[in-house]
Amino acid sequence: MPDLNYYPTCTFAVVENAFSPAELAQIEAYGDRLTADKATVADIDRVGKVRDDIRVTRTAWLNPVPEVRWIYDRMQGVIRAINDRVYQFDLGGFSDNLQYTVYHGTEGGHYDWHVDHGSVLQSRRKLSITVQLSDPSDYEGCDLQFYAGNKPENAPRDRGLVIAFPSYVLHRVTPCTRGTRKAIVAWTTGPQFR
Repeated sequence: MPDLNYYPTCTFAVVENAFSPAELAQIEAYGDRLTADKATVADIDRVGKVRDDIRVTRTAWLNPVPEVRWIYDRMQGVIRAINDRVYQFDLGGFSDNLQYTVYHGTEGGHYDWHVDHGSVLQSRRKLSITVQLSDPSDYEGCDLQFYAGNKPENAPRDRGLVIAFPSYVLHRVTPCTRGTRKAIVAWTTGPQFR
């Protein structure tokens, strides 16, 4: 198992070296071949309208086909280790397929403050996980931030880090001002908290 680091706020946990540089390049190349659609947030006050002030992101879904099954297997192992050592939630599995997420500086890519509650029709999301695919020198801005205390807390930006946090923690991705940031995002589910 790669190194598991704890952060003093306990807002999130970080795993280093879960994927090798060659594996990260392979994941990114596969994701770049997918058709990324504009991810939107619906405006609840205006039917058919979206809120670009809340989210500007491009996403594609990594279906668990044989070519990428190894990514799912690795992610499950990393998530299990994080959960066993840090959160100890009652988990089932992934709530959705893995999401390939792209933030472009030319679009001001961002995702304002939110929690990952998921659909009420699905199992409840319990842990949210991000795999940082881009090198931090490839972009500016686009920080993953958490608000679980009295001020925002930045997640580390190193390429290859796996960052996990409870899905109910308020978080955002600040606007990308230059370049492109790519990540894999996943959510785990389980029974209702009691």
